[in-house]
This record gives sequence, structure tokens and C-alpha cells, in this order.
Amino acid sequence: MVRPYLPLNAFRAFEASARHLSFTRAAIELNVTQAAVSHQVKSLEEQLGVILFKRLPRGLMITAEGESLLPVLRDSFDRMADAVERFRGGHVREILTVGAVGTFAVGWLLPRLASFRERHPFVEVRLSTNNNRVDLAAEGLDFAIRFGAGAWHGTDAFRLFDAPLSVLATPPVARDLNTPEDLLGLTLLRSYRRDEWTRWFEAAGLPRTPPPQNAIVFDTSLAMMEAVLQGAGVGLAPPLMFSRLLSAGAVVQPFKTSVVLGSYWLTRLQSRSATPAMSAFANWLQETVAEEGLG
Repeated sequence: MVRPYLPLNAFRAFEASARHLSFTRAAIELNVTQAAVSHQVKSLEEQLGVILFKRLPRGLMITAEGESLLPVLRDSFDRMADAVERFRGGHVREILTVGAVGTFAVGWLLPRLASFRERHPFVEVRLSTNNNRVDLAAEGLDFAIRFGAGAWHGTDAFRLFDAPLSVLATPPVARDLNTPEDLLGLTLLRSYRRDEWTRWFEAAGLPRTPPPQNAIVFDTSLAMMEAVLQGAGVGLAPPLMFSRLLSAGAVVQPFKTSVVLGSYWLTRLQSRSATPAMSAFANWLQETVAEEGLG
């Protein structure tokens, strides 16, 4: 494709002026004179055949034509800056975008992420969290770490490890929990999966226990455990993800009984070719999981 002449200096002058709504402040940012910025913008207006700014006594007002041009230039300059930034210290920095269930991100990934960065210093990890609802394509993610059975349409899924659920409570509450039956009079906190407590009671030997009526439903275990800490009730959550609270004695696990309702999976689009950064991250995850005996 043969591109037409692109007046990059004029584009920069316009974009900076549009952000500041001032030729003077744009000139300070670009380290040129105010007259140079004004001339560049005027030249661009003449080339395009439109007025981009209304010149006012106290500054500039962008026109509809300028409004339509600004986001295109802003995005282009941001992308160019991002691409140049990747060449830091003589190395090409790769960007890796990962979406993860918030509980996994906070409880397992973040405490270990420093080891990945030490081994792969030129991979820039961009991490976003979710409540297990994610769209890899729409969000532009390389990977998504999810909880479930491993079946998501159009994705390849690699199982990381199970996440057994068990009862977690504050020490004062746990002192009154001698048998599973003692839970029946308490407020039981759970996620959106309705059968969690029923399945746990069955595993604890109470198969005839009806689904809990006195329950509070959360979309994330992080919020659930915060409610536990604040005395709102007893939670059913994966102890592995809350090892720091357990180690600190903020919560305890009053019963050994646990139930597995799903696993954590590393997923990516089947149509997405693996980059070196993606391969490095996937290999590091698998090795770390194996070293900790979780897989």
C-alpha cells in the first residue's frame, strides 16, 4: 500500500494543541515556539481544507472536524510510543496480557509473579482481574485464567490445579463449630454456584441437609472472605487462595472436609498463535505448579 504524504509534525502540533486547547501549552510540551505550533496547525487546516480550531481570545475551541480527527491521531501516537517503549535497554520488550479470576490473581499469582519477571525481565505483564466472566477476543487477552470444568468454546485450556472448597471462619466463630451440624444456624456465605454448601454438607456426611436458606451470595471469593472477616458469616472458599489469612490466624479452617467443584485453567483462543512471551508464561506456570505439587 502506497500511503499519501503524512505531515507528522503538523499532526503532533494539532494533537498537543487539542489536548491543551492552547497553542502556548502545546509549544511548551513540544519544545518549540508558539508561532511554530500555530503555523503547523494552520498548514494542516489548509491541506485538509477544514477548520480544526476556532481561535478565541482565551484559547482554542476544537471544531467538529477536529473532534473527528483527534481520537485517530491520539491512538496512533499512543501506539507508536508504546512500540518505541518496547525497545528499552537494547532489548525488545514483549507485552503479555492476562485476565485472571480475582481470587486466583490475588491469592496465588501475584505472590509468585516476581519470579516470572526475574526469569523474563523483558516481558511486560498486563494483568486484569474478573469474576470468571471474560471474553478473550473482545478484551484482547493473550491468556485468561478461569475456574471451571475446562470447557470454553473456541479455546484451548490447560489445567493448572484443583481448588478444593472448605469452611473458613474467624477464630471466635470457629470456637463454636464442633460438628458440621453447628453450621446450620449460621449465615453461610457462598458464590453464584447454588450447590456449593449442599455438596460440602454431603461430603461431610450430611446428605439430607437442604440447601441453605440463610445465605449471602457473592460474585467473588475475595468479597466473600472480606465479609467473613467483618463477621457477616461463614465462608466456603479455597484455603489455598487465602493462605496468608490462614497463616496470620485471621481465619481458620475448622473442618478438614473439602469438596472439589472445579479447577483453575490457563486458556487462550484456538486461533491465537503463541508468542515467545506467551510460551514463557505458560511454561513458567506449569513448572511452578509442578514444583509446588499442585498439578
